[in-house]
Amino acid sequence: MRADARRNRERILEAARAEFAQHGREAQMDDVARRAKLGVGTLYRHFPTKEALLEALAQDKFDRLQRAALDALDVADPWEALAGFVHRAAAQMVADRALHEAVQATNSREAAERAGLVASMATLIARGQAAGTVRPDLSVEDIPMFMCGLGSAINMAGGDDARWKRYLELALDGLRARPA
Repeated sequence: MRADARRNRERILEAARAEFAQHGREAQMDDVARRAKLGVGTLYRHFPTKEALLEALAQDKFDRLQRAALDALDVADPWEALAGFVHRAAAQMVADRALHEAVQATNSREAAERAGLVASMATLIARGQAAGTVRPDLSVEDIPMFMCGLGSAINMAGGDDARWKRYLELALDGLRARPA
């Protein structure tokens, strides 16, 4: 992709994040183009449909989560690695509340796999289980529901950080291995 096309794509994604944050799935493609200060034709060359734009936003979110998971793999303590990743993912959810709809509207498992996130999460879980700090019955398939629950808690907290952070700690406690 040419440098100018890459810049335009990034401007579109940035504008789309803002529009979807303000209007949810009701955001209009024309408004995204206007916010990006680009013509509608340029927008449609990059993203022929709103669904394609939402999918690109979701993929970007999973790519950022994958970077956080890779950072977590560098943490020596297996529990701190997993819990630290979940904390970073929660912070992303708070910052990108509008993307919650975008992620739900796409095949999030496929996007997570493309980003490498599923494999990284499986490694984080396996490390914690091997160290005895993560419950042995936790699987990578549990993580999407866990994160959706956390996303719902963040939305229900209505901007009260103390409420969703308390819920996060309660939920993380449920992932810990229990002494025999």
